[in-house]
Amino acid sequence: MQNDIKVISFGQIGDAAIGYISVAQTQEKIPFAIRRVYWTYHTPTEVIRGHHAHTRLEQVLIAIHGRITVHTEFPDGRKQTTLLDSPEMGLYIPPQCWRTIEFSEGAVLMAIVSHEYEAAEYIRDYQVFLNNKA
Repeated sequence: MQNDIKVISFGQIGDAAIGYISVAQTQEKIPFAIRRVYWTYHTPTEVIRGHHAHTRLEQVLIAIHGRITVHTEFPDGRKQTTLLDSPEMGLYIPPQCWRTIEFSEGAVLMAIVSHEYEAAEYIRDYQVFLNNKA
C-alpha cells in the first residue's frame, strides 16, 4: 500500500487508424490485488460525488470518457486536484484520503478497488475524517 496520491500512465497500444487499448494489470500498474471494478455514468454535471474516505480500501480511478476532476485531501491537510481526461491515465487513491469528484457532460468513471463493498469501511463524516490522524 502506498501513502500518497499517484497518477498512473497505462500507456496505449495501437494507432489512430485502428484505435487504442490500454491495460491495467495487477502488480505491473495497479499496486494492489483487484477485488472489485465498478463504473459511474450519466452523472449530472451539477452533482459532486464522493464526499467520503475509506479506512483501508485503495483504488485507481480512470476517466473512460470525458473529464473527471478529483479533489483529494488527507487528514494532515495535504490537498490535491487532479484532472483525468484520458482513458490511458489513472489516479491512485490510498486509504484515509477524502475525495470529491466532478464530472463533465457524458463522463464515465471506472474505479478499480482493493476490497469488496463494505458500508462500515466508509468514512462519510468530514469531521470524523479530519480527526483521524492515523
